[in-house]
Amino acid sequence: MFSLPVKTIISLGMIGTILTGCATSTLIKKDTQTYTRTTKVTLVEDTVVAFGKPAQTTQLPKNSLDNTGQKNSYILTQGGAQFVNLISKLDPSNIQMTKELQFFSEKNDGHFSGILPLSYVKLQEDISKKDLAFFIENGAEECSTSSDRRMNAQRFCFNLKLAGVVYPVANNIASLKALSKPYQVTIYTNNQESYKSSSKMNPLEKLVLLPFAV
Repeated sequence: MFSLPVKTIISLGMIGTILTGCATSTLIKKDTQTYTRTTKVTLVEDTVVAFGKPAQTTQLPKNSLDNTGQKNSYILTQGGAQFVNLISKLDPSNIQMTKELQFFSEKNDGHFSGILPLSYVKLQEDISKKDLAFFIENGAEECSTSSDRRMNAQRFCFNLKLAGVVYPVANNIASLKALSKPYQVTIYTNNQESYKSSSKMNPLEKLVLLPFAV
């Protein structure tokens, strides 16, 4: 057993007081930084039921496609031709949506863009060289699941880049081609707002966080 000199004990006590004093100053200081909070805002929720050529094409790019919903028309100005090519040449009963159809409107001005995810599954014995050539031509990727393989089927995934503009619902819907399976579509934007975070905790409540409170 040995004992520290009184001066040493006092010195250690002063160091401890200084250290805990620094901790106290740090923890009690209020946080007044400015932060940016981003929230997702849904603009449109609709069901697309048909597609075809827009009734008026004078102000639209060539090969625009009208995807008509129950609430609005979604004129595709990019990717429409490939979309028609796929759903026209592939068996509709074998086409599946692999993800939710969500499109982004950066400026909330009626314009939107995003990815249309489609998968096409078929029994391997029914897939021809012509089918494989078509998949390669349209940028498909082999994406068979374990369930597909157990059933001797093969799956191919397409990710179509689409862009377009929202218009009032089409008045020529009778002349459009109905989709075999209507699909849900959502258009959203991001809302950003700045705010200041100010800690309202009572300084006495912070004592439990300080070394000397232990």
